[in-house]
Amino acid sequence: MSVHLHRRSCLTLLGMAAAWPVAARAQQEGRVRRVGVLVSQLAADDPEWQARGTPFVQGLQERGWTEGRSVRIEMRWGTGDADRLRKHAAELIALAPDAILAAGNPAVEVLQQATRTLPVVFVNVADPVALGHVSSLARPGGNVTGFMSNEFGLEGKFLELLKQLAPGVRRVAVIRNPFNAGIGGLAAIQAVAPSFGVEVSPVLAGDPGEIEGSISAFVRGGNDGLIVTDGGVTQLRRSLIITLAAQHRLPAVYSARRFVIEGGLISYGPDRAEPYRLAASYIDRILRGEKPADLPVQAPVKYETVLNLKTAKALGLEIPPQVLVRADEVIE
Repeated sequence: MSVHLHRRSCLTLLGMAAAWPVAARAQQEGRVRRVGVLVSQLAADDPEWQARGTPFVQGLQERGWTEGRSVRIEMRWGTGDADRLRKHAAELIALAPDAILAAGNPAVEVLQQATRTLPVVFVNVADPVALGHVSSLARPGGNVTGFMSNEFGLEGKFLELLKQLAPGVRRVAVIRNPFNAGIGGLAAIQAVAPSFGVEVSPVLAGDPGEIEGSISAFVRGGNDGLIVTDGGVTQLRRSLIITLAAQHRLPAVYSARRFVIEGGLISYGPDRAEPYRLAASYIDRILRGEKPADLPVQAPVKYETVLNLKTAKALGLEIPPQVLVRADEVIE
């Protein structure tokens, strides 16, 4: 079933399009281009998707592409279901789009299994070289390029931040996205763990029962903490993870602001919407004739710290001045 952008929240965006100068909307002449969007984990009505998808559409509009006039956007949401994702990938490829935006590693994988010719621009992929999506960051070399979700070397800062908030922590469970389980982020955390006197235990973010069982088995007492790394699956399970952290009184550092807005303690990570806006620039360049092979993969450049003082109080934590000064946003 075809689900188009104008059937959901982006009705307002289409209204906005009418306000753009006629010259800007007229930049693209000739046939209407088709752009596919394949989302790995989030659902169409998830507020997190709305916060990310909207900048992508706006980014296209800013470059003269108007839905229904110069471009037609076909969106599909996998909602964490592998079979559904494969089905939607096949649907999009059958439409022969001019380019596809792939949100998350699972979306890139199913698309690469199905096509090595259609241009694909990804967002929120952790390590595209290690995963085999591109030959190198500077010269991707194939039909895929895009924007990484983070730089693994920075994930050691999760542990630094956790120790600043809860100096007594000696054991830390690291919840990881199973699709990125074998690469980067955990290694960066483990590399700095000895210097902080911390023992690290990896936990895969599988189904809810597995997460709950793993966290319950990990917790021993007052010296435990939690780090939640980046990934669509951890985002999908965020309510459960936040609840478990509160239930077991675990000071926790998250990779995304959304966790803290919904009750988590603190987050450190890139702006999750910005890669979608940037991806629109790559889609635009591809629609104008450039090749993904020649567009370098980019890493985030801006990171933000978000702190929830209410959660800190509930955990009995006294926030050090250096953490308050560092915070870009404080929720009271």
